[in-house]
Amino acid sequence: MAKLILLNKPYGVICQFSPSPPHPTLADYVPVKDVYPAGRLDTDSEGLVLLTDSGPLQARIADPRHKLPKTYWVQVEGEPDDAALAPLCQGVDLGDFVTRPAQVRRIVEPVGLWPRNPPVRFRSAIPTSWLEIVITEGKNRQVRRMTARIGFPTLRLVRWAVGSWTLAALESGQWRGIDVPLPATAGAVHGAARGPKRRGRRGPNRPG
Repeated sequence: MAKLILLNKPYGVICQFSPSPPHPTLADYVPVKDVYPAGRLDTDSEGLVLLTDSGPLQARIADPRHKLPKTYWVQVEGEPDDAALAPLCQGVDLGDFVTRPAQVRRIVEPVGLWPRNPPVRFRSAIPTSWLEIVITEGKNRQVRRMTARIGFPTLRLVRWAVGSWTLAALESGQWRGIDVPLPATAGAVHGAARGPKRRGRRGPNRPG
């Protein structure tokens, strides 16, 4: 069995275990030895990070060849209509690469979403809106670059799900662990083995 940890990474936390002052790291939230991120999340982004002690499972989750969908809730500046969002659904040329077609829809602000610390800085004269964006890649700052490319900069980005694993019942800074059978089957990687094993408490309050 492989160990898999689902962490709701807070804003400002660096997605590594080694110290990186003045920022907190994964070590401040996950007191478990010999686990490593299966894919990363930007320091200024929040939400689901998967960690595992299995190299093969880590590779299978993170490798874009397996097209594991990643679901993001994205608060953007402005109110894009269908025409504005169409390029995201077709693939966007970001200069160094062209994205795969994404699934995009407008949503209301997610109910029960924790407050970000520090809060997002808004411009009073410009409205904001929320999108759900599902991609099967994971290039550096990809979602932020995608929304900026169509003229709607990202203000807040929360990764809600990777495959069938989600942030359900996890507050910011909390984690839970599950066991995944090895060799990792497609069903296991997509979350068929999902089920709570234990839940960690929130890490210490640290500046982000």
